[in-house]
Amino acid sequence: MTAELHPVRPDRLELGEGIRWTGTGVVLVDILAGRLLAAPDDPAAPLHTVAQLPVPLGAVAPVAGQAGTWIAAAGTGICLLRADGTVSWLARPEDDSTARMRMNDGVADPSGRFWAGSMGYDADDGAGSLYRVDRDGTVVRVLDGITVPNGPAFTPDGSLMYLADSGRGVVRRHPVDPVTAELGAPEEFVTVRDGSPDGMVVDVEGAVWIAVWGTGTVRHYLPDGTLERTLRLPAHQPAGVCLERDVLHVTTARVGLAAPGRHDGALFTARVDVPGTPTPAWRPHAAPVPPSAGEPA
Repeated sequence: MTAELHPVRPDRLELGEGIRWTGTGVVLVDILAGRLLAAPDDPAAPLHTVAQLPVPLGAVAPVAGQAGTWIAAAGTGICLLRADGTVSWLARPEDDSTARMRMNDGVADPSGRFWAGSMGYDADDGAGSLYRVDRDGTVVRVLDGITVPNGPAFTPDGSLMYLADSGRGVVRRHPVDPVTAELGAPEEFVTVRDGSPDGMVVDVEGAVWIAVWGTGTVRHYLPDGTLERTLRLPAHQPAGVCLERDVLHVTTARVGLAAPGRHDGALFTARVDVPGTPTPAWRPHAAPVPPSAGEPA
């Protein structure tokens, strides 16, 4: 089944990604501009800037029990964005990398941990990693050798993690230990040959929506890897997806296009048959969070 989506909001983002439904609203990022944005309830209203960083902002998750505070994959590491606009860093693991690096996509899992990937600015082959932020605030590198990590996306019970390596056109599925968060041996879920798998979200039935960069499509795969549905957009570079109940939101990008079309960089929505759940929060306990600083370095 194929359908076409059309945008309503006036915004056109350079690199719109990291879109999440928190249960009370939808947030997303314009990565290279370092902007955290919120989508007003009025579907035709422009996006609202929640926070602005002087470094790239890959994705955020809400922090449980701290209204207006976000854990963020930003710059070369992981930080907290507080409601008063201050920033504190948990770790900057990519500061000393040989390649020029930045953080990319990230999400919290149902157990309250935060996961985020890093990549080279020039998509250097194998330069990226996947990091996990435990509930005590410790940042651990769990995978390396990734070119462009996108996702991860978790099943609602947290037992499976989907991770795309967009640079290699593959999405892998990892079992997740519910107690230790250790990843089991991955299996190949989908290989995309006509574009790059980008942002993902898993619905309540365990099927996966994947934004496919370079193709103008978002694809719905059943848990066995069968392609069930394709949504077509009048934008070349779909980048991020989320489910707000039974409404699918899709971000797109203008970056890298010599002649962007009028819908490139827009935010799209479509009603779907199977809903999703709100993005989980990072749930810290006894976290060694550093004092806040007015500006990230």
